[in-house]
Amino acid sequence: MDFDSFPKHNLENEYLEHSVFEQLTELIDFYDGLSNTTMGFVSQGTKAITNLDTYVFTSISGTLESTKSTLFNGRLNDAYALLRKYYDSTIINIYTNLYLNDHFSIENFIVENIDNWLSGKQSIPEYRVISKYIKDSDKLKPITALLQKDELYKEIRNRCNDHTHYNFYHNILLNDNQIHFKGRINAINHFQNDLIAIFVQHLAYLFYLNDHYMMSSDYVDYLDLGMAPEEDSQYWVAPFIQNAFDKYVKTTRPDIADELKSKTFMQLQ
Repeated sequence: MDFDSFPKHNLENEYLEHSVFEQLTELIDFYDGLSNTTMGFVSQGTKAITNLDTYVFTSISGTLESTKSTLFNGRLNDAYALLRKYYDSTIINIYTNLYLNDHFSIENFIVENIDNWLSGKQSIPEYRVISKYIKDSDKLKPITALLQKDELYKEIRNRCNDHTHYNFYHNILLNDNQIHFKGRINAINHFQNDLIAIFVQHLAYLFYLNDHYMMSSDYVDYLDLGMAPEEDSQYWVAPFIQNAFDKYVKTTRPDIADELKSKTFMQLQ
């Protein structure tokens, strides 16, 4: 990143060169790529022409871009407020997909609660309601059991809230890039771990519900060229998704990786 584009600061090189910035760039690119690959899938249960997740994913990408800039400028406390926004966005994304999955049918062709949210006629329920809806879902029970085997996500949520609401004085100090604060590196390490954990949770739920979202473009590319698709190419996984799966899910949560692979028809390695 361009140091000259930011105000003067007293941030350590260890902070400015932290691997979280490269990871944020990767996640930004991931959500942009996911937006493109899901655009052609119709969101059954709504009147939307394009997939409702298409712009959700680009919005999430934008939030992560803002997070990267804020974090690089040494405003770690503000970055945590954006991380909480990212967390909320992923939960809303899972809730809307799950709710459509639960309620769409030939008899209920338009799922009003979600369609009204899309059209601005109705707000999404509060976080506690949608979080409980996800946790209580039998469809997601295997993934939820793995994600809830410890207190990690509760701790992340609490940490985000502590930063957002200034619950501790040292959180205020983490927003001042002019001072030398020895706890800054430890805090950005926590931030990195929390970021990846939220990403893994999102992928686990999303691909458990919609494994076709992992599909590569090869099958459609063959059809667009007037060629017969290769056998089973509809089950090929997009390379950028496989890369993210390898780098973040397999390495941090092999139990979730195994559960996703056991459930999907997609050729996830």
